[in-house]
Amino acid sequence: MSEGDVEHVARVVRSGGLAQGPEVAAFEGELAARLSVEAAAAVSSGSAALELALRALGVGAGDEVIIPTYVCDALHHAVTRCHARPVLADADPATLSLAADDAKRRLTGRTRGLIVPHAFGLAVDPAPFTALGVPVLEDCAQTLGARVGGRPVGSLGHIAVCSFYATKLLTTGEGGAIAGPAALVSRARDARDYDERADLAPRFNYKLTDMQAALGRSQLGRLDGFIARRRAIAARYRARLSGLPCRLPADAGERHVYHRFIVTIDRPVDAVIAGLEASGIAARRPVFRPIHRALGLSGYPEAERLWAQSLSLPCYPSLTDAEVDAVAAALGEALAA
Repeated sequence: MSEGDVEHVARVVRSGGLAQGPEVAAFEGELAARLSVEAAAAVSSGSAALELALRALGVGAGDEVIIPTYVCDALHHAVTRCHARPVLADADPATLSLAADDAKRRLTGRTRGLIVPHAFGLAVDPAPFTALGVPVLEDCAQTLGARVGGRPVGSLGHIAVCSFYATKLLTTGEGGAIAGPAALVSRARDARDYDERADLAPRFNYKLTDMQAALGRSQLGRLDGFIARRRAIAARYRARLSGLPCRLPADAGERHVYHRFIVTIDRPVDAVIAGLEASGIAARRPVFRPIHRALGLSGYPEAERLWAQSLSLPCYPSLTDAEVDAVAAALGEALAA
């Protein structure tokens, strides 16, 4: 957070116009331009964005939506709130996102879409998913600013969602957005607000406030700087962790913005997490637990391996070079223990 961020929010507070208004509209326009899409609709959270994007695609009772099992629970909840059935697919070991071949195997006549996250900052090539012939919902919660073949994430599928939670690449505190073709975004915008409508079609109170949008606009203007610092941190980690018994994320150029810096080791990570914690360093599994585990299901071997062996190291713009070096040194000690 910067003093500029604070002043943007204070200006709105002093104006007295706190709820959804001109700041939200301006934020939506700037976000759509950044993503190279026709339109964007800001909403109260990334989870709300997922639900409204699915509804805009016409997902409803009796439909199926394919999602990765190695992901946060928000995707599962969004599908079930639309009264549809989430169909889990395994993880891709290279992207840590949805495995296209496993998704293809799970297609049925009831499949109405796939949710494809750009996981942990690494943008996924959409071609294998769009080739499956069903709508692709891009989850850009962790990847704003990444590009594939020169095109920004958010413009690669049929519709996209963003999250602006406090830990994301840019923040509004809580918040999210739907982005894409104007016709689909218009459906989502209509459903985010129920007040003073002639009909009783299902709608919600999923609005963003002007206070939050003001912070988002300020942060969006600083996004390139945030990404440059994250990439510099990743480069420093690569140099400091070279030679340690762990696998590092590939240097993917413009495709990676390093929302997380993920390393993989050939043993369960619990002891390493504990060793880092003893050194005052918070490291976590990238995913709390795969969704199939919560459902008591099996048959997702790659997700199981990633959950057991992957570790997310601290990576955020205000992390100093000295702190990066301290994390690297502590990881070396934990791996040797």
